[in-house]
Amino acid sequence: MARKAWMEKEKRKQKTVAKYAELRKELKEKGDYIGLSQLPRDASPTRLVNRCQVTGRRRAYIRRFQLSRITFRELASRGELPGVTKASW
Repeated sequence: MARKAWMEKEKRKQKTVAKYAELRKELKEKGDYIGLSQLPRDASPTRLVNRCQVTGRRRAYIRRFQLSRITFRELASRGELPGVTKASW
């Protein structure tokens, strides 16, 4: 399980990105790269990291389900993910 501080930091980054999204768009359209460089680092959407909704794990993330591979496997084997079946051949 990820530390709560990491998950809170990620939430703060998301708020910062949303706050500066419009301003970033305007500056990019104008070509004002000096103005862009003066914005906070966390205002850039590339600094956001996908995290598992259950555990907060950032590696081995499955976008479609917003879960890590470990959590996905546990939930799928318990039958708690609708539409997911175990393959057999």
